[in-house]
Amino acid sequence: MQHPELLKTLKERFTKYKHRHPDIGWDVVERKLVDNPSKLESLRQMEETEGEPDVISYDSETDTIIFADCSAESPKGRRSLCYDEEALESRKLHKPEDSALHLAQMMGVEIMDEQQYIELQKIGEFDLKTSSWLKTPADIRQRGGAIFGDRRYGRVFIYHNGAESYYAARGFRAILKV
Repeated sequence: MQHPELLKTLKERFTKYKHRHPDIGWDVVERKLVDNPSKLESLRQMEETEGEPDVISYDSETDTIIFADCSAESPKGRRSLCYDEEALESRKLHKPEDSALHLAQMMGVEIMDEQQYIELQKIGEFDLKTSSWLKTPADIRQRGGAIFGDRRYGRVFIYHNGAESYYAARGFRAILKV
């Protein structure tokens, strides 16, 4: 996807979902994106992996725009991944192609943490059929675990799993600060 086409897609989504970002106009977003081509490249990758990135927050004091994956389900192009490289290396059989943390790093984005995921769920209902790996606190990861979230029965749940596990219905949601 070329950048003019990406900007058009992002603008259409931005306009359609105004409730996600009532405190900022598209002109400010577009200017910041054009001035930051590496961030635009990260958004291209979020879009190509079916994350449907959109602005979810704007901090006027720091002039920081926060984009997040707003696809209804965990992005299709980022599923079937274990949590991190250590977990990937620990698998003896049936290794997935990559890990969530490594792919996020390659894309130039961060994985949502628990609080960001809960905030995202306040502006819509996400992961009704899938789940998303979340940035895991060090003490949990040191014990071999990792956390993920989803929405079931009208509530947001945060669970744990072995970091080496992977499922066709679990991916990760990205955050990008511009």
